[in-house]
Amino acid sequence: MSKLFRYGLLLLLLSSCTVGPDYSRPTIVSPADWTISYDAAVNMTDTSWWRQFNDPVLDELVETALRNNLDLQAAVARVDQFLGQLRTTRSEYFPQIGVSVSASRQDDTETGLMTSANDPYNYYQGQLSATWELDLWGRIRRSNEAARAQVLASDAGRRGLLLSLVSNVASNYLVLLGIDRQLVIARETESTYAESLNIFQQRYKYGTVSMVELAQVESEYEGARQAIPALEAQIARQEHLISVLLGQNPGKIPRGKLIDELSIPVIPAGLPARLLEQRPDIIQAEQTLIAANANIGVAKALYFPTVSLTGAFGTASIDSSKLFESASNVWNVSGDLLAPLFTFGNIEGQVMTSEAVQREALYNYRQSIISAFSEVEDALVSTTKGREQQDARARQSLALENYARLAKLQFEGGTTGYLQVLDANRELFSAQLRYVETQTGVLTSLVDVYRAMGGGWVDIADSMSLGSDITVNTIEEQNSKKVDGS
Repeated sequence: MSKLFRYGLLLLLLSSCTVGPDYSRPTIVSPADWTISYDAAVNMTDTSWWRQFNDPVLDELVETALRNNLDLQAAVARVDQFLGQLRTTRSEYFPQIGVSVSASRQDDTETGLMTSANDPYNYYQGQLSATWELDLWGRIRRSNEAARAQVLASDAGRRGLLLSLVSNVASNYLVLLGIDRQLVIARETESTYAESLNIFQQRYKYGTVSMVELAQVESEYEGARQAIPALEAQIARQEHLISVLLGQNPGKIPRGKLIDELSIPVIPAGLPARLLEQRPDIIQAEQTLIAANANIGVAKALYFPTVSLTGAFGTASIDSSKLFESASNVWNVSGDLLAPLFTFGNIEGQVMTSEAVQREALYNYRQSIISAFSEVEDALVSTTKGREQQDARARQSLALENYARLAKLQFEGGTTGYLQVLDANRELFSAQLRYVETQTGVLTSLVDVYRAMGGGWVDIADSMSLGSDITVNTIEEQNSKKVDGS
């Protein structure tokens, strides 16, 4: 009994040995000039930010996309694939148990080396077998560690797609409203020019204006008119793009509020770098690094012997009535040890490959963080400077409206030619279109801030999507079943 205890203790000590490096999160230098408090930023980014535009149609479009988007459904399926791999890997912790049952009828030769004069007979056999690999060097533990990380990385990829989906639906809807507004401006301008053209045609008919002046008015009218089909084509393409995001065939997209009626979410000037830890792409990059780090241990474990225990217990008899008697019992126990001797670089190559994959994952992780910092800074700058540009263009449009009004009064008073009126109207038309472009850019830059920061709002969107019950809960369940040192 004491020997058995010592052998068991020895196996326990050996099973606690795990080769390969343990994971340690790399040190990342964060920007120091983001001054808003972390709690305040979390409260801001943990909300359903798209609802802050106060447009029910936008809210409905986001919900539809979360339910029906095909790319998101494919991402859910990819997570399920890795969950299946995790379950397969985890099963290696435990003995693989099987059962076999057979019944046969046999007639032995009467002319061979071992002759038999017996009549044909029946043979019955039932057996329970088990095979168990002892995880002496941590190969199974490292494999399980890598598999769990791959599941989490895949789920982070799904959440990253979810983040992009919500942001893209909101951004493209805002762009659509912007083009709608530009189309209204173009039609109003075309209508104004049409009235002027009609007046000038009448004046030319009675000889009060020249052919040159009439041609100038016709030119401006056609210029405003040609903008209309171009904008209508942009609207159609934008609607088709949103339809794809919704998982639908191309079609009309409903509208809610006008772009000038939207509420504007408030974004502070600075945000804490810690908030970026919630970004799905950073989580995915780190989990990929964890998996690559664990796979080094899997490769290094190939240097050491593999020990497996195999056992079987059953019963066999030529008489079915005696099949379950003690005299019919059969059993066997065996141990197998397989150790590499000469692999001629096979294992070394696998270790080298796994180490190189780990370094690549490390660089990708660092790059994802640097890119995240850059995206946040770009989004904040675009929001701040875009608002300044929008205010300036609003003042420019107001000045040009006054210019066009005064030029028309001077023309009607006979103190200036119509060319100045046309010039004022042309500049006003262009300024109004540019203002809407800037206005749309500011709104989409607000979306980009939420996209760049990630945040708890992804959890809110996740709860509205198809895969929420399939992924995160299942992963947590799998993690709670982790078996260490066994």
